[in-house]
Amino acid sequence: MEKTVSEAIAYRRSVRIFDKNIALDDNKVKACIKNAVLAPTSSNLQLWEFYHITNETTLKQMTKACLDQNAAKTAKQMLVVVVRKDLWRKRARANITFLKEQYGNKNPKDYSKREKFALNYYKKIIPSIYMDFLGILGWTKYILFQLIGLFRPIYKQVRHSDMRIVAHKSAGLAAQNFMISMAAIGYDTCPMEGNDTGSVKKILNLPRGAEINMVIGCGVRAANGIYGPRFRVPFEEVYQKI
Repeated sequence: MEKTVSEAIAYRRSVRIFDKNIALDDNKVKACIKNAVLAPTSSNLQLWEFYHITNETTLKQMTKACLDQNAAKTAKQMLVVVVRKDLWRKRARANITFLKEQYGNKNPKDYSKREKFALNYYKKIIPSIYMDFLGILGWTKYILFQLIGLFRPIYKQVRHSDMRIVAHKSAGLAAQNFMISMAAIGYDTCPMEGNDTGSVKKILNLPRGAEINMVIGCGVRAANGIYGPRFRVPFEEVYQKI
């Protein structure tokens, strides 16, 4: 029986040692990855990819790339969450195609004001934010937007580094969807930022523009798989009601 959302969140822990005798159902893990892609994503660009690793040889290579930590050595499977900011043009075109289909592939002059705005968002605004050249355009846009911001509210995070952060935030949301989904069916995970990203990219044969968001070890927790009780600072320290 699957857990409720609250139960799954409470159940999820970063498991450091997985039970070596319990295998995972590939299809169940894949279903959890399908939940990952339903996560919210900035401008619906979906600048992510998910590499589901089940091959024993590749798992051993990944273990070394993950610095031989226990969560990697004992993982039955792994999921690598990859940021593909370099695919923004392709994903923008995909959104445009989808919108046109939803609008009925009308003649451009027949689009409503709202429909024109949505299409122009991907045709004009997204390129103006994501397009860059050696960081020069990004800084030029940053200075321009800062000046405009002196007179009215405007989005100011337009540098290359800013857009990388945006893409990684979206990928992180997807990763959390995955981990909660795994917890809901009694599977465990451990997100590992401790890895040699260059080695991981080489193992997965990723292009230069791809970036590793995190590697997630997957399995079922061993009796000693959780190193200690959960610690969180007092809720009152982080909660502010305004």
